Amino acid sequence: MANNVSVTGFHHIAIKVKDFDASMKFYTQTLGFPVTAAWGEGEKRAAMIDAGNGNCFELFAGGPQGQRPDGHWGHLALRCSDTKSAMEKVKAAGFEVTMETKDITIEARPVKLPVRIGFFKGPDGELIEFFENR
Repeated sequence: MANNVSVTGFHHIAIKVKDFDASMKFYTQTLGFPVTAAWGEGEKRAAMIDAGNGNCFELFAGGPQGQRPDGHWGHLALRCSDTKSAMEKVKAAGFEVTMETKDITIEARPVKLPVRIGFFKGPDGELIEFFENR
């Protein structure tokens, strides 16, 4: 049950894209999703695009130019009310933690995003992030 690990919903799916400008145009102009935050420059650009109800696509520039064996998805982020407790539960269940819980501030435009995050691998090796707005 999702509430057992304090997950309160889907937050974002990260996508590494080969043509950042074309992807931004598709998601913002074709689909009409607003950009909630953007940061970085050149091949380090990224943006959070709201698909509705706070559910986002996180686009990263610098994706591979050919077919990827793992597709274009970077990770699945789950909105979480207590990242630290959630990470302790997945660790106790034997899942591989790839990044311990930590507080960061994403230097985004128009606002800075203080968050607490942690990453682990799911049962099929998929990368999952707990994402807590601070």
